[in-house]
Amino acid sequence: MANYDSKDLVVLEGLDAVRMRPGMYIGTTGPKGLHHLLWEIIDNAIDEVANGYGNKVEVTLHKDGTASVFDNGRGIPVSPHPKLKISGVEVVFTQLHAGGKFSDHNYKYSGGLHGVGASVTNALSRYLEVTVYKDGKKYFARFESIEKNKKIHSGVPVQHLKEIGNTTLKGTYVRFLPDDRVFKDITFDFDTVYERLKETAFLNKGIHIELIDERSNKKESLCYEGGIRDYVTSLTMDRKPLFVPPIYIENEIDDTFVSVAIQYVDNYTESIFSYVNNIPTPEGGTHEVGFKTALTKVLNDFAKKHGLIKDKDIPFIGDDFREGLVAVLSIKMKNVQFEGQTKTKLGNVEARSRVETVCTQGLNEFFASKKNENVGNIIIEKAKGAARVRAAAKRAKDLTRAKNSIEGSMLIGKLANCTSKNPDINEVFIVEGDSAGGTAKQGRDRYFQAILPLRGKPLNSEKKRIDQVLANEEIRTIIGAIGTGIGEDFKLENLKYNKIIILSDADQDGMHIRCILLTFFFRYMRPLITNGNIYVGMPPLYKVKTKEKEWYCYTDEELEAITSNLKNYTLQRYKGLGEMSAEQLWSTTMDPARRSMIRVTVEDAVQADKEISMWMGDDVGPRKDYINKNANFNKQDNFDNYEKKENE
Repeated sequence: MANYDSKDLVVLEGLDAVRMRPGMYIGTTGPKGLHHLLWEIIDNAIDEVANGYGNKVEVTLHKDGTASVFDNGRGIPVSPHPKLKISGVEVVFTQLHAGGKFSDHNYKYSGGLHGVGASVTNALSRYLEVTVYKDGKKYFARFESIEKNKKIHSGVPVQHLKEIGNTTLKGTYVRFLPDDRVFKDITFDFDTVYERLKETAFLNKGIHIELIDERSNKKESLCYEGGIRDYVTSLTMDRKPLFVPPIYIENEIDDTFVSVAIQYVDNYTESIFSYVNNIPTPEGGTHEVGFKTALTKVLNDFAKKHGLIKDKDIPFIGDDFREGLVAVLSIKMKNVQFEGQTKTKLGNVEARSRVETVCTQGLNEFFASKKNENVGNIIIEKAKGAARVRAAAKRAKDLTRAKNSIEGSMLIGKLANCTSKNPDINEVFIVEGDSAGGTAKQGRDRYFQAILPLRGKPLNSEKKRIDQVLANEEIRTIIGAIGTGIGEDFKLENLKYNKIIILSDADQDGMHIRCILLTFFFRYMRPLITNGNIYVGMPPLYKVKTKEKEWYCYTDEELEAITSNLKNYTLQRYKGLGEMSAEQLWSTTMDPARRSMIRVTVEDAVQADKEISMWMGDDVGPRKDYINKNANFNKQDNFDNYEKKENE
């Protein structure tokens, strides 16, 4: 046995730990992690202006691949730190878990504290430059990740902070180049940055944010004096609001600032988007509980006071009052505690009572006004319809439970289950059509892979009420196979398969089925997405074959790369899963050692909600406008071009 003693312990100095294990700090070295570097710098700038020390943030994507952020706040401290004996700028950019946000007297509210700090951006950059404008003086510092003796030292100060002149400006300017030794692609995506900044501008009313893209000469200016009121209006642009303007409430209690904007639209889903110190909390938390409790209580009292509910009516529950609700809840507080699978769920117990108090008082004042009585009537009428549907849905759910258990008669002849009883390794393929389902059953590994063929298209759940959704046989079959239940009955611990894989043909019908299923999961089983259980299988699009060898290509780019130097080859375009043999389907699409899959995640719940409503909802107008604006109707199927070349 090898000796193990103190000499075997590796001590990573400074920021080297970040470079050694970047996933621990930014989650991934893909596009999400790349943009996280920018978010860290933006969050610091936003905290400065949101606390009243400035009013402008400017973000620039430069032609040389760098990104820069300027804010006109106080400027990072430049004086030496009393203990570390280095400038405040070097503390911020070279020390993990260091900054001005760990005490209350610098920032009343801070979103940046949720992140890992600007030092991580420095650690994962080729270089980072900081210019500070403070007290009439201009200061500059530069950091680089230096390779020496085959080892990279991260974020090393190559020019310590130095006064370089006088200025009338105030604030901080940071410019950095992500390290291409860490990230495969260091190109910032304009739309990703724009959506993030737009959300931030909504959440901080009156702040001016500019996004400049020097690569394409794009420029966007963002400022919303209405704050989250404008946010809710934006979210409901492609839907039909039941009243205007949105209900808006704001107040401060015990150092917690609460604001909420409420709108109802003519559909059946509930959309609540909550934030704490500008940080999205897609898993909800105590603040959402406080809001829901207040909404239910006030609307119940309103219905009773105005005689809108009779003894024969079905009693209301909270869900009834949230059908068609679109709300943005934003709170700002100190000492935030997050929990949950992805640390995006608020855990502060005190937040519930504070939000409930503010919302109860604000809603009571709103509905006490005679001019707002009609808004209350509209909401109650919608809730009555929801209550009737809930009763019908309960009957449908009871039927689903009885019929759709794994052992139940609904699944016999449909689900080809696996023999393993370990849900951690089990996976189920939801396959389009009996033909492909039969091929998949023959090609699978029966021990851990189950096959559920779909017979026809499931119902589009975006256009139907829950009782209509549950009346669809294909939907009921899926619910029964997965085992978690839906909606309020959902229990992740009852999940029978760790991976739920959608496997459809690479054509329009296949894409439509994929969209329908993802819409259903997002609306009624969203924890499966946030927990990372939903996947899209990627069957090959082409098979290239010569006398000596054959290749499977999953994208047009792969096809181009393989065929560019080939002569005398044949090309097969797979338009359906049923065209492959069981062996081919296993080796290309189902074998864990060789297959390609897309894991479905929700990085931006607001954007996902908007796009699902646009693409899958009843309103054709926004869909048509998007297609006319973005579709390339002149694009030819690449297969036509390859057919001409395959025998050259």
